Amino acid sequence: ASSAPPSFFTSSLPSTSQGRGGGEGGGERVPHLRASSGRYLIMAAKTGGAVQVHKNDTVKRTAMARTGLGREGKPIRLLSNHFAVKLSGIDAVFYQYSVSIKSDDDQVVEGKGIGRKVIDKMLQTYSSELAGKDFAYDGEKCLFTVGPLPQNNFEFTVIMEETSARAVGGSPGHESPGPGDKKRVKRSHLPKQFVVGISYAARIPLRSVALALQGSDSDHAQDALRVLDIVLRQQQAKRGCLLVRQSFFSDDSRNLVDLTGGVSGCRGLHSSFRTTMNGLSLNMDVSTTMIVTPGPVVNFLLTNQNVRDVRDIDWPKAKRMLKNLRVKATHNNMEFKIIGLSDQPCSRQTFPMKVRSGSSEGQTVDITVEEYFKSKQVFLEKPYLPCLDVGKPKRPNYLPIELGNMISLQRYTKALSSQQRTTLVEKSRQKPQDRMRVVTDAVKSNRYDDDPIFSSCGIKIDSQLTRVEGRVLSAPMLVVGNSQDCVPFKGRWNYNNKKLFEPVRIERWAIVNFSARCDMSRISRELINCGRTKGIIIEGPYSLVDEDNQARRCAPIVRVERMFEKVKANLPGPPEFLLCVLPERKNCDIYGPWKKKNLHEMGIVTQCIVPSAKMNDQYFTNVLLKINAKLGGMNSKLALEHSRQIPVINKIPTIILGMDVSHGSPGRSDIPSIAAVVGSRCWPLISRYRASVRTQSPKVEMIDSLFKPLDNGKDDGIIRELLLDFYTTSQQRKPEQIIIFRDGVSESQFSQVLNLEVDQIIKAYQNMGQGPPPKITVIIAQKNHHTKLFQADAPDNVPAGTVVDKGIVHPKQYDFYMCAHAGPIGTSRPTHYHVLLDQIGFTPDELQSLVLSLSYVYQRSTTAISVVAPICYAHLAAAQMSQFIKFEFADTSSGSGVPSSSTAATVPELPRLHADVCSSMFFC
Repeated sequence: ASSAPPSFFTSSLPSTSQGRGGGEGGGERVPHLRASSGRYLIMAAKTGGAVQVHKNDTVKRTAMARTGLGREGKPIRLLSNHFAVKLSGIDAVFYQYSVSIKSDDDQVVEGKGIGRKVIDKMLQTYSSELAGKDFAYDGEKCLFTVGPLPQNNFEFTVIMEETSARAVGGSPGHESPGPGDKKRVKRSHLPKQFVVGISYAARIPLRSVALALQGSDSDHAQDALRVLDIVLRQQQAKRGCLLVRQSFFSDDSRNLVDLTGGVSGCRGLHSSFRTTMNGLSLNMDVSTTMIVTPGPVVNFLLTNQNVRDVRDIDWPKAKRMLKNLRVKATHNNMEFKIIGLSDQPCSRQTFPMKVRSGSSEGQTVDITVEEYFKSKQVFLEKPYLPCLDVGKPKRPNYLPIELGNMISLQRYTKALSSQQRTTLVEKSRQKPQDRMRVVTDAVKSNRYDDDPIFSSCGIKIDSQLTRVEGRVLSAPMLVVGNSQDCVPFKGRWNYNNKKLFEPVRIERWAIVNFSARCDMSRISRELINCGRTKGIIIEGPYSLVDEDNQARRCAPIVRVERMFEKVKANLPGPPEFLLCVLPERKNCDIYGPWKKKNLHEMGIVTQCIVPSAKMNDQYFTNVLLKINAKLGGMNSKLALEHSRQIPVINKIPTIILGMDVSHGSPGRSDIPSIAAVVGSRCWPLISRYRASVRTQSPKVEMIDSLFKPLDNGKDDGIIRELLLDFYTTSQQRKPEQIIIFRDGVSESQFSQVLNLEVDQIIKAYQNMGQGPPPKITVIIAQKNHHTKLFQADAPDNVPAGTVVDKGIVHPKQYDFYMCAHAGPIGTSRPTHYHVLLDQIGFTPDELQSLVLSLSYVYQRSTTAISVVAPICYAHLAAAQMSQFIKFEFADTSSGSGVPSSSTAATVPELPRLHADVCSSMFFC
């Protein structure tokens, strides 16, 4: 691709792009933005997305409005987990106040828990000064009322009864029990004083929500919805629930699912107010978060480290795991936060303590923790274990570990193991009828609209699920080997008695075995036989290469290097393909170094498998689907692709981009994020893709390397690489249309996608030569939302191909829900597609048909997938290439997850793919 002629964008090829009509009828030419004499020529376009012109002549794109509704498909009656909200008091106005809480030593109080307690106490104490107003408090720095307070600024002194933070009566290390006990008890309950400042910040009219429902742009609508959400959160906080963003979780053991390792899944509820085409609605859904399993600390450590005896506990690891968790002491029922562990066991850990005798001051002596607790009639069974340090950094307060119980509802924020994730998914599944019942019961039993703030706003919440009209689109026809038609049924098809559309021939290959429990001869034989039935001719492998026994004790990188030495010694030349048998699970330590060695250094396509008892014909068929796609074959094809009849795309050179960013594990802010973009190739096909992947700063969602100009003026960005590949594989045609599918962004980031990422793509295009700019369509795909669809007349999941573009969608913007896949288990989650920009001018039916078709071109599968294939491919490419650098960070992991200054400043470059594999679908 790098040898593409410089005339890429200066060729005098006639433009074939014609304006396409928007709305339901079509037929109108759709104008688009063009650069003209350094200024932007803005043309009103009802389908092209809104633009705003500023004084500096730059264009700020905003999300476009809906152009119409789809008509194709079979009608279906649906229910959704939205509950209609009646809003009668639209003249109400929320007043926002900033809150500051300081302790008596003028230190700002940051703790989330203490904030609510202080504000509640302030309301009790100063209700008359605040005109008896009801408050909605977000738990941090904002407070809301309906109507104004008597004045704009207040300062209140709030006195709280402080609970003693002592392990037993007094802190070990201070005073022994004696005549001064009563005085010390009084001192430990001295009241604590806080100063609460309240100052007016903003006025938020509820009428803004009514305007937003009518489709008007309103600056305050999202703010007003946020206030309503805060009211719901406050209700649940008063009930003792754990709050996680818009979800809440109650302390009920029936909601817990054991995930092993001292971690439990806790089932709760998500709730949020949304503006929809039908009006204001409350979206309620079942939600799950991870918490530390409540119970004895010792039991937690045993299960967390998967050991049976306390003598096998890794205490440095335990210290990292326990830090900042809260425990309740069994002997006095008081709560503490763990800051560390003692250096010595209870029987040897000493501290200085003043011993009083009568009225004399006495002297300071060293006493062990065990002796101290024995003097308080608390006898330890395991004095050989260390103590929990529940004091301050310079003032330790020791609690024997056996006296500590993990309190409930403490979030577990570290990454789950693959087994824990599998268990969570399996045990969190709910059938559609069960999920409907849970959310409906929650709305009825919680009586949300009884809240005084909701009452003063005239808010009433319906207790029935919202009825929605949907349509079921017909599945696209597929073509397999010998141009045989394949008709998907319920989103599925198979290759029984069928051959692959374009099978490859594999001649030079080998099997390498890192596993001690694997019959390579059987694997080779089964793979060759299965391939023959699918049309893939596989010659016998050059060699079956076993790992040396002594190499299994080496580091992963060393094991890979030694294996390659054996491969070179056993093969007459470089293979075109290597089948790798991993030692255990796919994400083992060998996987990353093996992929990097093959794809970066050697340029060899590789497929990894794991020894399994289920190595049957279906298993090998699935493996061969991946191998065939990686080696340049094609498993199936859309019939419309085969006949070159894809609407909009077939006549005009069009590249389809799938974009995604993969982030490191939770709590690891030192691991770079991986940005991946895949681009279609071999136009007019929409089934072949190439990936381009880069690293960027940790936890950054916007892709910053789409256009990456170097000092010499050249572009080293992602888009240039994909455009050149498109040009060389598409009869030397430049793309005149670009369709972008973007994953992983929230509604608050839509503007950044439209104005930062789209701008980079345009600059990359323009940097490659002169020519008219391409027409661009931008579609966001969201899976991380809480809208569910249910059949009104059947207990099953909605059929594959179900689409909803009315009722529960945005009142103005262009969005729709699609369930392209069939959901055999659990409750299906539709993908929420937002069309932010459409300069190409698709009709709603054309766009929804394209999205459905792109859910059937995923080469790894014989089922329709839940989101378009380009996004899945981008996700796979990011995940696989992140393994290249994963093992480089494995040894730098720490409990803090805070990067060093050097790590934060420089992001390591991702190794580039070898020229022999860079254009392959290596990610399949």
